[in-house]
Amino acid sequence: MTDRFEYHSPGLDGPAMGAVVITPSDTEDLAAPIRALTIGGSPGAVRYTHSRTGAICTTAILPMGVHSIWARRIWFTGTSATELTGWE
Repeated sequence: MTDRFEYHSPGLDGPAMGAVVITPSDTEDLAAPIRALTIGGSPGAVRYTHSRTGAICTTAILPMGVHSIWARRIWFTGTSATELTGWE
């Protein structure tokens, strides 16, 4: 099948290019930055390193669902939300 979109750049409002299960870590960055995060288990806070600015941020308690978070690391310390999926 021909890919009609092969030469188009993905926009921020377009579909994700891939998904990864996230294991929070205080020492390791994600294999690739994410632009959204799904909380599939318990609601909670998420501590992350912003993928563009490098700022370390901590959210308030977030409900289950998809959240627009650009991150290169999800920290173990400070993250209480569970069953995290990142969207590239």
